Amino acid sequence: MRYFIEFSYDGSAYHGWQRQPKAISIQQTMEEAMSTLLRSEVKLVGAGRTDAGVHARQLFAHFDLDEAPDYADLVHRLNSFLPEDISVKRILPVIPNAHARFDALERTYEYVVVQRKDPFLFNWAHYVHLPLDVQAMNLACAELLKHTDFECFSKSNTDVKTYVCHLKEASWSEQEDRLVFRITADRFLRNMVRAIVGTLLDVGLGKSAVEDVNHIIKSRNRSEAGVSVPAKGLYLTRISYPESLFQIHG
Repeated sequence: MRYFIEFSYDGSAYHGWQRQPKAISIQQTMEEAMSTLLRSEVKLVGAGRTDAGVHARQLFAHFDLDEAPDYADLVHRLNSFLPEDISVKRILPVIPNAHARFDALERTYEYVVVQRKDPFLFNWAHYVHLPLDVQAMNLACAELLKHTDFECFSKSNTDVKTYVCHLKEASWSEQEDRLVFRITADRFLRNMVRAIVGTLLDVGLGKSAVEDVNHIIKSRNRSEAGVSVPAKGLYLTRISYPESLFQIHG
């Protein structure tokens, strides 16, 4: 039987989601915990990869088990067994061919910027002390939504077959003492959000004009875009799936 597991984590201490040969990852930590508790090898297939230092408020992975577990009890035991920076929310039975990555309809990321030094947000936000023109940054966001090819924001030497992503939303909002960039799309390229944020911050700082965004995207050249901002301010916040995946008939 196949199951989805929903969880969240603070990525500060991990080398991203995916297993690494010589570094600790979220995937390895969770697989080892689940395999120990279930007394059977568990392999997780995540909805996507987050880079080292990136956080997730919501992420899903799928796994297979021969016997149905007591869902609530397994969630409780996992949360007792896992490190404090990883939390499991729920485990859901799904249809046999459900896939955490390929069946995802949309993904939403948020990037947090603070404009005053705050020791309590040091590991969870990017500090920019210079004034930012948020209105100009949102005008630049509107330009992003006119495009679908985002090769200029992709990490170099990736093995993707297409750089096409369909953006649904991209905007900045002021929330109390922080600026939050929110972006939703059907898929994202590796390093894409951090490169977009770096480019938008250049607009906000007056280093680039709003209309420069179109030139950058059309260039399809990573060196034309802004620098990648630090991973610590990035959060994967939502993944949506078709309801049909969860319609199990016994």
